[in-house]
Amino acid sequence: MTSAAMPRISQIIAAEIGAAASQVNAAVELLDGGATVPFVARYRKEVTGGLDDTQLRKLEERLSYLRELESRRAAILESINGQGKMTEALAGSIAKAVTKAELEDIYLPYKPKRRTKAMIAREAGLQGLVDAILADRSADPLALAAGFLTEGFADAKAATEGARDILAEGLAEDAALLGRLRDHMRKVGRLTAKVVAGKEAEGAKFSDYFAHDEAFSGAPSHRVLAMLRGRNEEILSVDLEIDAEAKRGESPAERACGAALGAAGQGAGDRWLRDAAAWAWRVKLKTSLSLDLMGELREAAEAEAIRVFARNLKDLLLAAPAGGKATMGLDPGIRTGVKVAVVDATGKLLAHDTVYPFQPKNDPRGAQVAIAKLIGSHGVKLIAIGNGTASRETEKMVSDLLDLLPAGEAKPVKVVVSEAGASVYSASELAAREFPELDVSIRGAVSIARRLQDPLAELVKIEPKSIGVGQYQHDVDQHRLARQLDAVVEDAVNAVGVDLNTASAPLLARVSGVGSGLAESIVAHRDANGPFQTRRELLKVARLGPKAFEQAAGFLRITGGKEPLDASSVHPEAYDLARKIVSACGRDIRSLMADGAPLKALNPASFVDEKFGLPTVRDILGELEKPGRDPRPSFKTATFTEGVNEIKDLKPGMVLEGTVTNVAAFGAFVDVGVHQDGLVHVSQLADRFIKDPHEVVKAGDVVQVRVTEVDVPRKRIALTMRKDGGASAASARQERGAERPKGPAPKARMEAAPKVETSSNAFADALKAKFGR
Repeated sequence: MTSAAMPRISQIIAAEIGAAASQVNAAVELLDGGATVPFVARYRKEVTGGLDDTQLRKLEERLSYLRELESRRAAILESINGQGKMTEALAGSIAKAVTKAELEDIYLPYKPKRRTKAMIAREAGLQGLVDAILADRSADPLALAAGFLTEGFADAKAATEGARDILAEGLAEDAALLGRLRDHMRKVGRLTAKVVAGKEAEGAKFSDYFAHDEAFSGAPSHRVLAMLRGRNEEILSVDLEIDAEAKRGESPAERACGAALGAAGQGAGDRWLRDAAAWAWRVKLKTSLSLDLMGELREAAEAEAIRVFARNLKDLLLAAPAGGKATMGLDPGIRTGVKVAVVDATGKLLAHDTVYPFQPKNDPRGAQVAIAKLIGSHGVKLIAIGNGTASRETEKMVSDLLDLLPAGEAKPVKVVVSEAGASVYSASELAAREFPELDVSIRGAVSIARRLQDPLAELVKIEPKSIGVGQYQHDVDQHRLARQLDAVVEDAVNAVGVDLNTASAPLLARVSGVGSGLAESIVAHRDANGPFQTRRELLKVARLGPKAFEQAAGFLRITGGKEPLDASSVHPEAYDLARKIVSACGRDIRSLMADGAPLKALNPASFVDEKFGLPTVRDILGELEKPGRDPRPSFKTATFTEGVNEIKDLKPGMVLEGTVTNVAAFGAFVDVGVHQDGLVHVSQLADRFIKDPHEVVKAGDVVQVRVTEVDVPRKRIALTMRKDGGASAASARQERGAERPKGPAPKARMEAAPKVETSSNAFADALKAKFGR
């Protein structure tokens, strides 16, 4: 790419992210110089004019695309110039192209290609026949063809077919025509799907698309990806229909092709040209353009799916941490038992066990005694229960145990957490290095406990797409998905900050400017020399130089170290400014960081100098007022309804509490504790119109829902969050002739819910004895 192209790129990006070209240029210079997006967003606000991380991520993505576009533009110009075919008009068209597709359309006539039927026809002299037909529209093309017969084109019919091939290739290389046809196809196209004969039973999960038809322009990403998956699994046939009702030769697309040949008259030549244009549309252009548009549709659907996945991942990573408390993790299982792991406030494994409360051993009392012993021995404050198989049964067993604890005894808080990705971590090389002697399933219980303490610190150990907050993640561009999800993880980690003396290597690796290699070096240095006392000591770490220190230092925290500012997000480069601010308050820095009230009386503008502007001063004031603040919300958990353990326990009308596990364009999935998430359709999220479900909910939210429909065979649960209880949905069903299902009152169901047998008074006394009472 030439340097002359950069002004154009800057202007395009500036318009897209709502910034000035000068801001874009400044950010590009920083990024090209090795700075990371989190560092630029936090510590170079004066340089970029305050571009935030969202703008910078968009800038980074578009910069890559536009640089590739400019490189391709330069290669095309070189190729056409080398052929000696460049004209002023052609150069102008190439310069104006704003997408790769548009650029390739222009280049198509000049692109080296394999030997085609049109080439063979030209070599036989049939371009002369084409010229003759275009010159005399009243003459019969078959009569004209008699003068152009050669070997390979021995009769008039073959000669006219050769001429038709030449015309069709010309139409297929007409960039202006292709642009008009694409626009028309986007506007009127219908995306259709049909079941492949005989695949109805096998493809039941795609039954919504067995006879599907919708506008191409309005097809949402989730339906597009569902249909394409059905096609890949050979259950569905998917097509793009254009002007399906138009008579042959009369569709707008065919007329546009005819107009490109100037075939408006009624002579024999005009009629033949119109037929040739219609043939070119049906046989060549429609197929190739349909493939292009389906590729465009898939790319847009993938981009939207990745965007939704990324947003859900961000919400999950920034979910409220339960905090540094002794925590028990339970990985439920039936035949193989419930795996138990206890970790201390820092996540260090203290004890582990396997209990067998269910069949075939069926030892609930023994399991409760073992769990109670671990709770008492290690002062467990939190119990994290994985939400997989037997989670509700395990939760019930724990609830019954907690009910037996002595009156006045502080009971641990039990929480059902997502175990998505726990098995991936437990079988990973990282887990094997951390717990070489532990069984894989016990490692999973450790992960479940830790992700309740601090979701971010634990989930960074798992490949993002294994965390379970996206749809169709295996159907989208894996490189693009990984790149975007990695960016989300990096932004989340740096937004929260990392404790330099307790963070794992995987967590440190996500810090701005660190990476996996330096993260391992930091941990090795910490293990060999003890905790870091100051951020400056990072420079003693092998291979960690000034550049990495600049990028990373502000995101690493040291609590209780020699330098109080090391516990904040103030960057070391601004420590002198921070001390100047502290001095103006006439207070000791530690006391000021404990009580920042005097800071409110300061005028930020009075501390601006040549190096630091108003944004940085305001950031420092905010950080001194609340040093090391965690941007994540306070911890809250859902309480599942007793007696509702499986999908068959659900009845329409039930009011339940649940946790949002995933948010898609069409609604939100909610875990209500039955091993199958229910769907709150976007129309049921609120009593007002909602365009984007993220306006109302995000992954990790605790919400109250009402059951509206239950389809046990298809494992589908419809929920509502509307105050009217989903009345609009019920009305729609009644209009379709569907009877609204009824069920007993929630209270009656709860009273009738089966209870797990626990113990006699003697057993309760035994449990109390385990606590030394």
